[in-house]
Amino acid sequence: MQTLDIANPFGAPVYYRERVSSTMDEARILAAAGAAGGTVITADFQEAGRGRTRGRAWMADPGKNLSLTIILRYPDLQSIPRAITLRTGLALSLAVEDFAPALAGMFMVKWPNDLMLGPMPGAACGVEAALKTETAFKAAGILTEADGGTVFIGIGVNVAQTEFPRDLRARATSIHLALQTLTGAEPPPMESPKARFRLLERILVRLRGELEPAGDAGDWRRRLEERLYLLGRDVQFVPGAADSDAVIEGRILGIGPEGELRILPRGETEVQSFITGELRIP
Repeated sequence: MQTLDIANPFGAPVYYRERVSSTMDEARILAAAGAAGGTVITADFQEAGRGRTRGRAWMADPGKNLSLTIILRYPDLQSIPRAITLRTGLALSLAVEDFAPALAGMFMVKWPNDLMLGPMPGAACGVEAALKTETAFKAAGILTEADGGTVFIGIGVNVAQTEFPRDLRARATSIHLALQTLTGAEPPPMESPKARFRLLERILVRLRGELEPAGDAGDWRRRLEERLYLLGRDVQFVPGAADSDAVIEGRILGIGPEGELRILPRGETEVQSFITGELRIP
């Protein structure tokens, strides 16, 4: 395991391995061995990277994207910042725009844990028809797990990947593809560790800022809602488990103080709030 010489505002080591089962698994091993809060593990490839729900994997080409997990330590569960996953999404959107300024204002946070890019003119990922509508494409994902007061935040960002599996081509994109579509030219190389670790530094800086209890971080709901994916749009929402048969149709009105999704069901006058569930576009 290599220690990277990059700035970490959390004041802890940033470790790198070429290949791991998942950075989340590695982070849990580090935490059990006493790693300090703010410790980061990043890898070129995850053999078993996973998504928020069981059975979903995080698919990424080796050496082309950024995968990491950061360990955060709090005295107890009650001390964990509320809506930590959404606030991580806000930090991530700002960090990616720091890294690729040409894409400023184009990243949206999809409740509860994805980063979407678009809509854009052109034809990223070869789906021109979709981009001419209001379709957005997944560019990053977040997985948060907690063990008592220890929080593990896993982040995966599509950086330089240019090809996706057939079943993801209409739903996923990368920073490289987005810049290529926007400018019509080949963007600067992003596959080097130097480029990806520069993005990692920006993520850590923004994450520290968004999780601080004072300053701009206290206004996270307003700033998040400014880039909340599908805000004001009619959606289908599956409360609870992703495979639930229950579907609610309604309009997204915003985010509650604990990070809950606020929806006004169709035909009703009272807003409902949800802590868990999955969004679908009708």
